[in-house]
Amino acid sequence: MDTNLALLLLFAPFVGFLINIFFGKKISKTLSGTLGTVAVAVSFITTLVFFLQVMSTKEPVMVNLFQWLTLQNFSVDFSFQLDQLSLLWLMFVTGIGTLIHVYSISYMHDDENLHKFFAYLNLFVFFMITLVMGSNLLIMFIGWEGVGLCSYLLIGFWYKNQDYNDAAKKAFIMNRIGDLGFLIGIFILAYLFHSVEYNVIKTELDNQWPVDQTWLGVAMLCLFIGACGKSAQIPLYTWLPDAMAGPTPVSALIHAATMVTAGIFMITRLNFLFNLTPDVLEIIAVVGAITSLIAASIGLVQNDIKKVLAYSTVSQLGLMFLALGLGAYEVAVFHVITHAFFKACLFLGSGSVIHALHGEQDMRNMGGLRKVMKVTFITFLISTLAISGLPPFSGFFSKDEILLTAFHHNKALWVIGSLASIMTAFYMFRLLYLTFYKEFRGTEEQKHHLHESPALITFPLIVLAILALVGGAISLPGMSWLNEYLAPVIAKPAVHGHLGTTEYALMGVAVVGALIGIGVAYAKYIKKGEVPPQDSEITGVAGVLYNKYYVDEIYTAIIVKPIYAIGSFFKNVIETAISAFIYGLGKTAIMLGNEGRSLQNGSVGFYLLVFVLGVCSIIGYIFLAK
Repeated sequence: MDTNLALLLLFAPFVGFLINIFFGKKISKTLSGTLGTVAVAVSFITTLVFFLQVMSTKEPVMVNLFQWLTLQNFSVDFSFQLDQLSLLWLMFVTGIGTLIHVYSISYMHDDENLHKFFAYLNLFVFFMITLVMGSNLLIMFIGWEGVGLCSYLLIGFWYKNQDYNDAAKKAFIMNRIGDLGFLIGIFILAYLFHSVEYNVIKTELDNQWPVDQTWLGVAMLCLFIGACGKSAQIPLYTWLPDAMAGPTPVSALIHAATMVTAGIFMITRLNFLFNLTPDVLEIIAVVGAITSLIAASIGLVQNDIKKVLAYSTVSQLGLMFLALGLGAYEVAVFHVITHAFFKACLFLGSGSVIHALHGEQDMRNMGGLRKVMKVTFITFLISTLAISGLPPFSGFFSKDEILLTAFHHNKALWVIGSLASIMTAFYMFRLLYLTFYKEFRGTEEQKHHLHESPALITFPLIVLAILALVGGAISLPGMSWLNEYLAPVIAKPAVHGHLGTTEYALMGVAVVGALIGIGVAYAKYIKKGEVPPQDSEITGVAGVLYNKYYVDEIYTAIIVKPIYAIGSFFKNVIETAISAFIYGLGKTAIMLGNEGRSLQNGSVGFYLLVFVLGVCSIIGYIFLAK
């Protein structure tokens, strides 16, 4: 029974992919979208069944299908592990995934390739489920590579635009860099433990398996490099903002529920190994904190509504890695969940705005939309309050736990995280004010067609906004259901003591910081009514931030151009030299052939003479040799 349900959970989206990719053109758009949505909904319902079962029994569900690889003392099973961590991830992957599919039925209705879009979305969810369900690192790697492929297909979905194709290639290539590190880490762990099964490695460690600490540290660092690629951390983060080239539902799916959370999932899944390498954990915490601050600072001046949200995602992921690096895995997971709620709502809300403005994404051409898009505005406001870290919204509880943990471990990292959080409150309310307040700044034609989005778009917004409002209840201070739930899969849970004066003071500091960020945004964009300048007028520090610290340009100068130069050298010099050499050999053969051909004059007597001379030469050589 468990095996059949697990296969249904995994393959329902894959069946949806097959139907849409092969028969989608032959059925109506509505039916195509409905089939894709139902496929993911089936996975969500099945996940819910397993979730309730594990909640009741406290025991994970193991499903072993067959033995996959056997090499001397190394073997890998094709099996699934449905425990507390994987089921929690599957709940929001399939749950939010279903809402995004519902949203897409309306949002993408006019697209000529809607069936292909739903096929790719289904395939994306299928690979993410594979990544999460696997009981070993090789099955995780299948899903890991699969979501990378689907991100390429979906980011470049509108392939007639070359910029979008370039963004898709950038995402694919930067992820391959991280994936190489991930693969090397897997190989090292396979060498150290003769297995890549999570439970086998954990059992061997519990039984005092001798481990080379140096190689283990290298393996964990390589796995973290893989996580940097998937979860957009320095230096492999620049692909994520460019991923906005894809349709808005893709942005919501990548940023909220699937791909970018894979790195956090992998580190949390292997927490018992990362705990043995404190130096690597320190690197993770520092990289996460710096990523959070840099991305937040870039978000301060962006004018594309989706770019602001993209840098917000990178910043929030940085906070999650900060928590991971401090050993507070359950705190990182908490923020993953709340972030999934409010960030999906924010992206889908931005899509509702873009839908109403017929593709406009520049906030300088928006304004006043709360009057005509009330549902979108209210849901967007709730999620903005949540990401800004104000109580009682979900983001307050999860972000506050990260900052509390940082304060008790490393004051410098707490300062960096706090600054990033203040910036978050500023740029998110900047987005809110520029988009929904004051007067409309777009064209008269856009103003004439302004309207609230259809129910299929607003319904997911309402559900996600409710979750963003109440989601913090799963881990309230001093009475955390989430921490208790995850206890069986976290080797060394972080210490969550009772709240004292220090903790309440830190909460107050976090709230005051958020209010300062909101207040500055209110003063600039409501009281003064400022509108960001045109691109050519953005200079100084703002210009550096607007151009994203010129990181792309630096990468182009030190990586892309040298590679192009090497390629050009091989093409123009090496290839030319090799071609000349090969051509010379051919020309020499032709020349010798031409000379030899002159001997073939058709005279039988001449042929006999040459024959006799040849025989005599051979006989003479034989006698002389004796």
